[in-house]
Amino acid sequence: MKITEKTITNNTSKLETAILADQINRHQQLLLTWECEKVETAAMVEQFVCHFDVPVVYIGSRVEFLFPLQSLKALMIHVQERWNNDRELLASLEQIQEHHQILWRAGRFTFKLNEQPVIYGILNVTPDSFYDGGKYQSITEITHQIDKMVKAGANVIEVGGQTTKPGGFTEVEPQEEIYRIMPAINILKHDYPQIAIAVDTYKLQVMEAAIKAGVDIINDVQAFDTNQKLALMAKSEVGMVTMHSSRTHDYDNLTVAIQKFFEQNLGTIAAAGINLERVVLDQGIGYAKIADGYQDYAMMRNIDQLNYLHRPIIVAISRKGFGQKLFNLAKEDRLDVTLIAETAMYLRGGRVLRVHDVEETSQLVKMIDTINNSYWFRSTNN
Repeated sequence: MKITEKTITNNTSKLETAILADQINRHQQLLLTWECEKVETAAMVEQFVCHFDVPVVYIGSRVEFLFPLQSLKALMIHVQERWNNDRELLASLEQIQEHHQILWRAGRFTFKLNEQPVIYGILNVTPDSFYDGGKYQSITEITHQIDKMVKAGANVIEVGGQTTKPGGFTEVEPQEEIYRIMPAINILKHDYPQIAIAVDTYKLQVMEAAIKAGVDIINDVQAFDTNQKLALMAKSEVGMVTMHSSRTHDYDNLTVAIQKFFEQNLGTIAAAGINLERVVLDQGIGYAKIADGYQDYAMMRNIDQLNYLHRPIIVAISRKGFGQKLFNLAKEDRLDVTLIAETAMYLRGGRVLRVHDVEETSQLVKMIDTINNSYWFRSTNN
């Protein structure tokens, strides 16, 4: 037996074709055909697939079904338990998994986002960041916070030396920003080699110093907008977080505008000789012309409209001002609403979660993944 992936044909109406394409591209569903040797086997396979609560039909010796990409690993596990001697069947599933694998190549690390999301911890060493400004100024404070995030499950720790918070911020000179971030970079590099190091900066000189110091990721809120930045990235292997910002303008159709932005931005990055497997997308929530308003809620909802680009999408909403706008919550009291919003975005395809609260986010991910991959099969050991 074997499982193959079907392509969309034009033998249905335009609307039906559009609906199916939407399921595949936006909702990350797989259109699969399970080819069996006998009709009797197909009937048994159909009953097996029904355990996954998906649309399924069998026609002769074929079983056709729509299957969520996020649950492909669970399907592989149960297939192996049932047909562990069918190497062709298992190999066909492995081939499908490999074809749809979304990789993020970031310096020393390669993250397989379909298999495991990335918990991306925030460490601001600034005096004025909107949430944690001033908290981590001494080496002791920085070391303690890094250790706390690592133990809580962070895969990445991002060091920020200048805030870009809404409502205005004070720009610092590149040398001051470098001076602020280097102690944390050195601690991470020497004491936590298993953790990817990121730096949040839009300045070329800071990027150069960070890359020279051995960081794995550069997060640029200006989307690597100069030839000098792109040339620097092309000479390195660091991961890149490229962000859309609309602080200076509004849109008629927000979703279409963001899609066009990232299509053009990714095209520019690729034209510079940079492997797009290094790139993660950030919608720029909190960077609207009117920050923390309804444009931000729309971006929380339409995150899955970017799945067709086949790049990881970052969920970067931790403790932001929507909690104040909707519920009049102080920044210290916004954890619960942050986790709720992060869950909504995670379920829509946001696989990199950039957060202040690493422990709680790790619990969120484990809970949602456990639910999404729990299918009931009666034990055969009794």
